[in-house]
Amino acid sequence: MNILSNLKPAKGSHKKEKRIGRGEGSGHGGTATRGMNGQRSRSGAKFKIWFEGGQMPLQRRIPKRGFRNPFKVEYQVVNLGRIQKLIDENKLSDEVITAASLYRCGLISKAAAPYKILGDGELKSKINIEAHAFSASAVQKIQSLGGTIKEIKF
Repeated sequence: MNILSNLKPAKGSHKKEKRIGRGEGSGHGGTATRGMNGQRSRSGAKFKIWFEGGQMPLQRRIPKRGFRNPFKVEYQVVNLGRIQKLIDENKLSDEVITAASLYRCGLISKAAAPYKILGDGELKSKINIEAHAFSASAVQKIQSLGGTIKEIKF
């Protein structure tokens, strides 16, 4: 009969705790399973987790390649075809198109980050637009329809 007071762990599942450094009679006295010599056998021995025993560390062994320019400007790109599509759907007015209006329409993901207007796609309406940078084809398409561009400095 299984009563709570009679319950025991399954046979072989419960092992006796290994008590290290508790005398010779325990079987783990003397060196206390640390071995004979070396830094790890001594008290107070500490290693950094990346220490490799004086061997050249991994982060110094592997080759370093390339260069990352910390001053590179990553532009968000907006194509003229997508601007025209939003104007056709009346989601974007063709007055002055700013970062705030492009962000509201979902064309750029961050209103504060720099963005560039590219000339991909067809532009049918006259637009006045502000951006941090323009491609040459975008400038040509906007100005051919009588629109204006304003370059914002960041």
